[in-house]
Amino acid sequence: MVWIHAFFGLFVVLDVGWWYWAERRLRGLKWARLWRVLLAVFMVVQCAGALLRMGEPSPTRSNAAMFMPLSAMQYLWHLLVLPTTFLLTMLVRLGKWSARDVWKKREAKRPEPTAGLSRRQFLGAAAVAVPPLLASGLVPAALAQAGHFRIRSVRLAIPDLPPNLEGLRIAQVSDIHVGRFLPARMLGAIVEATNQLRADLVLLTGDLIDFSLADLPAALDAVKKMDAAHGLAMCVGNHDVIQNGMEFMRRVRASGVPLLSGQAATLRIRNEEVQLLALPWLRNDQSINEGMVQLLRRRREGAFPILMSHHPHALDPAAAAGLPLVLSGHTHGGQMMLSDNIGFGPLFYRYWSGLYRKGNSALFVSNGVGNWFPLRINAPAEIVDLTLTRG
Repeated sequence: MVWIHAFFGLFVVLDVGWWYWAERRLRGLKWARLWRVLLAVFMVVQCAGALLRMGEPSPTRSNAAMFMPLSAMQYLWHLLVLPTTFLLTMLVRLGKWSARDVWKKREAKRPEPTAGLSRRQFLGAAAVAVPPLLASGLVPAALAQAGHFRIRSVRLAIPDLPPNLEGLRIAQVSDIHVGRFLPARMLGAIVEATNQLRADLVLLTGDLIDFSLADLPAALDAVKKMDAAHGLAMCVGNHDVIQNGMEFMRRVRASGVPLLSGQAATLRIRNEEVQLLALPWLRNDQSINEGMVQLLRRRREGAFPILMSHHPHALDPAAAAGLPLVLSGHTHGGQMMLSDNIGFGPLFYRYWSGLYRKGNSALFVSNGVGNWFPLRINAPAEIVDLTLTRG
């Protein structure tokens, strides 16, 4: 948890730095006192939110509705607007520095300002006003998305699918993130939508909770209400282990929900053995490769294997091992994408949304049905309805 405290502590430092920078640009303006008071109110809210998160990193789902608009604004400000503002400011300053001679000549030729707002004051005031207005304006859009998700139906051809498994249906439910950005009504809607698929398997590919173990009882109650003709299983995601990974796994297993972490389970479906293999949460390619070496020792000869890995980069070692199907989440479809191939998805991941193939192996990456960050752009929340066919 120390890194979480450091994370939010950094936000406080950045807030104070930006506040100081912005406050100086409001001096000398008409109604300067009013604008400085409004700026102070906004920044106090942001700083207070970051300080509170240092003590309590995640409001539980029971009080999430109260905090959701405020949490949304703080996340949008600290993780999107403020970094973008700093980046643009640095780029402008770099541009001025690189063209300082031209800039000085332009400044020398500019006439003396007349009474009223000068060009410099106007640009300074705009630079101060736009970021808070943008963060505040994005909150309604973020809240409007909360609680909405789609059913993404996919027919997936598997070359070596056993004939008896033709038409096998898998409901992939990923990244529920029970916590601050999950409206109370949504957990029931996820269960209802999953059950309406009447799937043979329900597979949860990580991030059941957002941060707090206090949210786990409600999350587990929902999972236990999900129906599958032949079984349900889940693997571990990075958010599941933030507060206490060992305690998370202990509580899930004590509830009776089948949780696999570096383990395998074999089910009998339509007279065929289907083996579920699940990686633990592993952050980078090296650890994923090492984890796969350990996991493949559990592979059962003759059974049809399905790999569950929260991180989608497991496709590469899975393809090398000849595993036909990998199911992943984690990426949220890139979360904010300008187009199919431009956005945070390809910036951080080789595989970020939908179907990928490598050799005879197929990977499906779910966008996830919940949120850790309140705003999605071109990456809609989803439950995936997979139907396997012989390719």
